[in-house]
Amino acid sequence: MAKEKFLLAYSGGLDTSIIIPWLLENYDCEVV
Repeated sequence: MAKEKFLLAYSGGLDTSIIIPWLLENYDCEVV
């Protein structure tokens, strides 16, 4: 089964810097 993909608009802020590794760890997804 293929991994789900998430597309994030990266602002460079702390919130988006934290959410990327959190998504990878908790949802086993591919971040685009």
